Amino acid sequence: MMKNSFFSILPFFLAADLMLPFLLAPTYKGYSHLRQVMSVLGASKAPLHSIYNLWLIIFGCAILISIFQCYPIIAKTSNVISIILCSIIFIYAIGGCILSGIFSVGETKNLETVSAKIHGYGSVIGFLLLTLAPLIIGLYFFKISKGLLGGLSLICFILAISFFALFIMADKPNYKETIIAFEGLWQRLSLLFMYCPIAILSLNITLKS
Repeated sequence: MMKNSFFSILPFFLAADLMLPFLLAPTYKGYSHLRQVMSVLGASKAPLHSIYNLWLIIFGCAILISIFQCYPIIAKTSNVISIILCSIIFIYAIGGCILSGIFSVGETKNLETVSAKIHGYGSVIGFLLLTLAPLIIGLYFFKISKGLLGGLSLICFILAISFFALFIMADKPNYKETIIAFEGLWQRLSLLFMYCPIAILSLNITLKS
């Protein structure tokens, strides 16, 4: 169990990533959880931007350590599933977390600086790939005869894809005055359903150790 000790606390890091914006937002006057993405809290105008950016780097490093611990465990069942899943999470850790923490975003989606471009492209690639994680985890659970967990993972996959689609649509002019414009809400919900199967996988492996 000690060998997988870091992977076993990954659910804590995933929960903390979703909760931290709620702790930092009160210091940023005018910030809206419904309409603004989490990374805006790392913009230079945010009072505690350095804390949020540091967190993204720490979070990304925690994910990297965790996947190196979980890779050989999943590979015992399926080397292909292990390679695909760990590659997806690895790219998210680098693009969606570490690079996003080092290169801060602007107030809007306009990629006007090199930093904003690196942040923007890294996040998009990382988030897009992470939507597939629940599907791959679901396949793994079915392969080890954990049908209920496999089914839950597939439900999370459908919800993650749905909310991610809304997140992409949120800034389109046609939806400006509708509920679809709640970009921040859709980002948080899509992440929630991407993270849940990863947390379940971590707990399942930890309990088996």
